[in-house]
Formats: sequence, structure tokens, C-alpha cells
Amino acid sequence: MTKRRSRGDGGLHWDDKRQRWIATASLGYDPSGKRIVKRGSGKTKTEAKHKLKEVLRDHEDGLAIAPTGYTVKDAVTDWLTYGLNGRDVGTVTTNTILCNTHVIPALGARKLRDLSADDVDRWLADKARVLSTRSLEAIRSCLNRSVKRAMARDKVKRNVVELCSVPTGRPGRPSKSLTLAQAEAVLKAAEDSPLYAYFVVSLLTGGRTEEMRPLRWDHVDLEGDSKATPEIPPYIAVWRSVRSSGDTKTKKSRRTLALPGRAIDALKVQRERQGWQRVAAGDQWEENGLVFTSAVGTELDAANVRREFRKVLARAAQMPGIELEPHEWTTRETRTSFVSILSDKGIALEEISRLVGHSSTAVTEEVYRKQIRPVIQTGATAMDGIFGTPPPLER
Repeated sequence: MTKRRSRGDGGLHWDDKRQRWIATASLGYDPSGKRIVKRGSGKTKTEAKHKLKEVLRDHEDGLAIAPTGYTVKDAVTDWLTYGLNGRDVGTVTTNTILCNTHVIPALGARKLRDLSADDVDRWLADKARVLSTRSLEAIRSCLNRSVKRAMARDKVKRNVVELCSVPTGRPGRPSKSLTLAQAEAVLKAAEDSPLYAYFVVSLLTGGRTEEMRPLRWDHVDLEGDSKATPEIPPYIAVWRSVRSSGDTKTKKSRRTLALPGRAIDALKVQRERQGWQRVAAGDQWEENGLVFTSAVGTELDAANVRREFRKVLARAAQMPGIELEPHEWTTRETRTSFVSILSDKGIALEEISRLVGHSSTAVTEEVYRKQIRPVIQTGATAMDGIFGTPPPLER
């Protein structure tokens, strides 16, 4: 004779409407007096019982697992919606694109509780064939933070993404720098560009593109103070960036840079041009105090600056002896060019590091190692100055 189940053990029945076996278990009552019932369903009795065991195990572990059908896509969507509050618009946009392009199409349909470390390893290995290592780190970070958020909200027991390392991806596009001749050609080609002053100041001061676009006139001094002690030359104060906080990338990025004569002249031309732009725009002009603006006074968009930069490069490439492929360059490479040209002229690494606003020379060497002169010539130059250069030995 089959043993009768004890009171509260639940039951097992066939649901005609769902065409599935339903296993149930009663776990007592909640504070309002309502019975707590957990269910598991399956096409067979065994499957239904197995699902119920999983639900009961999750309950014992303290997981308020909601729907057993909670997927990776649900977790990622929740993180994008609520986990990025207060972040810069650009950051949200970038993460959304990464998730919608690389995470959700590949893993989105997988139930979060069934996601395994092997699934993540295979996904990363597949993406390593088409993405750079840095991009792989970015998409893993998106998935990792999504699952971590879900775990904190009792949607899953553990975060398997943290068990997976990032494989080596395709090599990223190496940064480049203009030679002195190319830089001269670019400055010449930029003279008719509406962003002439922008390119001159960027190339001659090494400012980041996110520091140049929000530069304000009240942070620019084109006269200096020759009577001060010590004398104050014309300068720009790099104190702001386009980041959500408005602050520069690091504390040492907040710096005041003396302006070369060519940059001073370019900024004077820019101030005059902007005056004519203000007149032409009339009521449409938005006064923001910015040095570099659109035709109506608004802050420049990074994509528009890059597009204009490539137009300038295309004109420079038509000059005799200048070989450039405009589509291969980005605006940030005016900064690498600044480092390269200074290094070629023998400027010390410590001084270059201060000028570009790095926290240490180690950062400068790491970021711009291809632009830094590999041979240290300071000692040899000093000794030549002291002892002179002897005539070649007779053999």
C-alpha cells in the first residue's frame, strides 16, 4: 500500500490547461496568514518533482527567486535601466551598444540560473576572434556587473562571470603620431578650417580632445603679465573636461599651460571669427563662454571634430612629400604627435609628463611608449658641450 503523504508535504497533479505535471509543497504561512506554496512544473512527474526540489533548495538558501524564467537579457536590461543612474550620457550609450551588440544576442536567451562559467568562456573565446582585448574586457564587465546586480537582488545564487578571465583578443589599432613635416602640413591645411584654432592649440599644447571642447574664454589669457614676478606668459588653464563631473581626468590633468606664439595668434583669430559667428547666428546664438563652438555657440561634438580633422588631413595629403591616410587618424592623435615631436627634440620625459597632465612618467611611457625617443641623449649632449667633439681618429 502506497504510504500517504504527511500533511503539508504538498502534492502532484496534472494540469489540463497547461498540459504539464505540477508539483507543490506548502511551507507554512506568511505574516499576513496566507499559505506559502512553492511549485515546480514539468512534462513528466519526475521533471516536475526535480523543478520543485530546485525551488525549495533556492528557498532554503534564502533566494527569493522570482520567475524561474529570469534570463540573462532580463538581468542586463535591469542593469542598463537602473544600474547606471548618475553616469555620463556617453557612458550609458556606450554600455547599451555593447550589451545590445555583443551580450544579449549571444547569451540573452539563457536562463540566468543556468548560465555557467563554460558558457561565458565559450562566449568570450568566440568574441576574441573579432574584438580587441580591451573590447573583450568591456563586454565582460557589462555582463559581470549585470549578474552581480541580479545576485544582490536574489535572482541567482552566484556570479559565474567572476570565475572567467578575459582571453587575448585581436590587436587594437595602434596610435600614430605626425612627423614634424606632417604636422606643419596639417597646420597649413587647417588655415581655412572653422576649427583652425582648435587644431593649432591641440597640437601645440597636447590637450586632450575632451579638455579642448569645453575650454572657456575666462580660462584663456592671451596677454599675460610681463610686470609680474615671475613673469606670467599668455596661457590656457586646462581645468575642465566634458566628463559628467566637469572635472579633468586626473588631479594632475588640471594644469596651466603657456601658449606658443602660433597658438596665441590662432586664438586671437578665433575670437574675431566667433564674433562674426555670433552676429550671423543672431537670436539662435547660445552664449556659453566657450572658445571652440558650433555656428550657434554650442559645444562641439567629438564626431564633428573628427570629421573636420580628417578633411584637413585630406588637404594636407595633397601637398608634395606628405603621405597621410585621413580615415586612419583620430583627433586624439594630435596629442600623441605633441609627445612625439617634443621627444624628438630631446625634451625630458618628466617635462613631457607634466605638460600632458599624467600622474607619473610611468603613465607617459606606458601610453606613449611608441612616441617616446628610446635613446636618452642628455648625458652625451652635455659631455659634447663640455669636452667638445674630437676629430675622427686616423687609422
